[in-house]
Order: sequence, then C-alpha cells, then structure tokens
Amino acid sequence: MGRHAILHNRTLDSSRKEHAAGGPFRNGRAKPAGFVVLWLVIALFGVAGSGAAKSSVAASNVDLVHYWTGDLSGGIENMIEEFNRQAAGYSVVPVGLEHEMFKVGILSRIASGKKPMLFSYWAGAKVQALVDAGSVDPLDAIWNTGGLRQCFTPAVASACIYNGRPFAIPVTQHYVAFFYNKRLFASHGLTTPATWTELVQLCERIASLGVTPIALGNRERWPAQFWFDYILLRTAGPQYRQELMQGLRAYTDPEVRRVFDLWGQLIEKGAFTARPEADDWAGAAGAVRDGTAAMTLMGTWIIGHYSGDPSWSEGEDYDFFVFPTIDPGVPLAALGPIDVLLKSRGGTSEAGDTALLFFAGVQAQTAMSRGSGALAPNTGVPGDAYSDMRRRILAATYRAPHWAFNYDLATPQSAADIGLGCFSAFLKHPETIDALLQNTQHRMASIFLPQTR
Repeated sequence: MGRHAILHNRTLDSSRKEHAAGGPFRNGRAKPAGFVVLWLVIALFGVAGSGAAKSSVAASNVDLVHYWTGDLSGGIENMIEEFNRQAAGYSVVPVGLEHEMFKVGILSRIASGKKPMLFSYWAGAKVQALVDAGSVDPLDAIWNTGGLRQCFTPAVASACIYNGRPFAIPVTQHYVAFFYNKRLFASHGLTTPATWTELVQLCERIASLGVTPIALGNRERWPAQFWFDYILLRTAGPQYRQELMQGLRAYTDPEVRRVFDLWGQLIEKGAFTARPEADDWAGAAGAVRDGTAAMTLMGTWIIGHYSGDPSWSEGEDYDFFVFPTIDPGVPLAALGPIDVLLKSRGGTSEAGDTALLFFAGVQAQTAMSRGSGALAPNTGVPGDAYSDMRRRILAATYRAPHWAFNYDLATPQSAADIGLGCFSAFLKHPETIDALLQNTQHRMASIFLPQTR
C-alpha cells in the first residue's frame, strides 16, 4: 500500500505561507492562476458548440454518483447546474445516495461492473485503496491541460496524487472545529477557550447551568474520531500520529493512553451528550441550535446544514473556535476531509473530462462552497465569495503548518473500523480503556505486521 494511503499530513511549503499573508484573495481579487481552468473550460465548451462536435456529443450524458444528500446536500446541485447551463451538448446527471449507504453502495457498483463514469469520494486512504485496486483512471491529461497544480495549495494538490500520478479533482475542503451557540455564550458571559484547561473549566461552567456542554451524535461512529484526532495531534504531534496510522506505533503507547486520559476528564465531568450513540451528527447540531447544548466538534459541513434555517445566522447566532492548545510546543495541525471526484476505470470520455475540468474551476467551486459550507480548494475563489466567518475559518487553516485527514481517511479501512469501534466503546465504558487498547492493538497488529515482513 502506498504511503499516501495512510495519512495526508504534510508541512505546507512557502507558496502556502505566501497565501497565509493575505490568503488566496488579497484585496478580494483572485490570483490569475485561478482563472486558468475556467478559461480552458470555456474554450472546450466553444469547441463542443461547433456543428461537427455538437452532433457527436448530442447524447453525451455524464453520470455522477455522489453522497451529498439529506443534511449534506448543499452545493452539489448548484455546481452541476452551472455546468449543464453552460456545456453545449453535455449534461451531468447526478445520482445521490444516502451518505452511509454510499460507502458500501459505490464499492458494490464498482465490483459489479455497473460503475458510474464519475463519483465522489474522500481523499486519503480510501482513494489509495481504489487506485491500488485499479478501479479508477489517472487524470494526468486534465491536470496538465488545466494547469491544476497552480490552482490549489500544495497540501490540496498532494491529496490528489497517488503513486506519483493525479487521480482526483478536489471540490471541497472541510475543516473540523468547535461550532457554538453564540447567543448562549453571550447571555452567560462565556468566552471561547484557547487551552485545554480553559475548555475543561468552560464545560464545568456550562454544566452548572443545566445545559449539555458538548453535543455528540455518534450513531454512525465517525463523529467521535475528531476527539481522538485532535487530542493526539495537540499532544503527541503530527509525526507521531502519522506513524500510528501506519502501524509503526502501538495503541498501548503512553501517547495514546494520554489521549483517553484527557478525553476521560470531560466524560467524567458530564461534558458530553448522555447517550452519544442514540443520535447522529445532525441531531447534535440541532441541540446546539436549540440551546440544549452549547457546542459541538464538527466539520464545516455543519454550516451548509444550518443554512437551511433563516433564523440561525453564522457569525450572529453561532460561530466557531479552533480546537484548544494542550501542549504549547507541539506543531499546530488542522484537521478535516477533502472531497474529491474520481473517474472510474475505462470511463474515458470527452464529456466526463470536460465536466471534471469545469468542476476544478473557480465558478463551480464557488457554487459548491456557498451551498456546502466548505472551503473551496481552488485558491482563485475570491474573498468576497466567503462570509466573514468562513474567511476567519480559512485564516485558521493557514495558521496551521500541517493538514491532517481525519482518522477514518488516514489509515486503512480495516484499521479504521477497529479504531472507530474502540472510540465508541470508550464513550460507553471509559473505565475499560486499558482492556480496549490492548484488544485494539492486538487486532491492529494482524493488519499491519504482515505488511512490514
């Protein structure tokens, strides 16, 4: 398995630091490189609109299977509508699957031969597995034609490179942070914490008000991973975490045990939802909106979820803060998934390639960002495309020299399943953590040891 399969957690180079000085949109103007893709796509559309070409692609539909449905549906329809409105003779036909069903459904389609031309996926270990299995085609021509390496930060661009070749088009970059009820905080004189000690004290204060400090809906198991990820990143650091994801470190290490000691402090103080397994992430988000909980640790897709309620405004009714510092000397890391589009093996098509090139561009990514709440991977998206809160979120990502994929995207799927089970069991029975970690390490060894022999 390729190194990229384990963890995307690279130090950002000088070009990203250049963006950090003024972001990718100094004075609200996009960098010229951000327009390269869009102009190339317009040129392609012009060719498609000519008589000869148009007749040859009259029935050129592109099926795109994706997981942006239900509570995660914001943005995708807008992005596709932009393409279909402008593409002469081409049409993207979206097929949305429920988020959890998609995880199994897309693999079943690929295995059965009923694969779509294009489909969404999560960058990192999941894409690496498809690349290694020969299930997706490389996109060298699209990346070279569009000059895409100049359109994304090095961190985002490298999230699309597997075994030395580009296989993906990034369409969203989500950041995991605390989202909190700003009115609740203001009414009780609460301030956002900058350190772990301050977070613990904040939770104690909120609990004394009869409000759940932290909403956690872990029914599908993945929301709890952000707690393990961030505590480990803020204590042992990005390099140790990368080695753990690769199976080079053990879950019985003191660094891992400390994560659960700290996490357990909050559980012991009643900081979390009483039964996290009984609800999902959207239910936890609703608890924050309703004021029955004060905050939740979640990705920026929560912004798209909240946008459906006109009475609940970002920056006014709710806001965000970064995960607090625990050990000051540890390098700062940002956490979150990057959603990408892939092309099925043998899915060569001018229509499909044209769609992918368009989706990499400023216009499409602006539409997706506005609806989904995500940051747009294309650095040419202008600053005025973002709200004030989203600009502050973007600035927070630039301050972190490392970007890490969340746990289930940073380690092989078989290992991720074991880890998510461990986190869920810990939430129910924190007193069994030593046995849980021993069992987890035993099972992880059966996955990683054969690879190192």
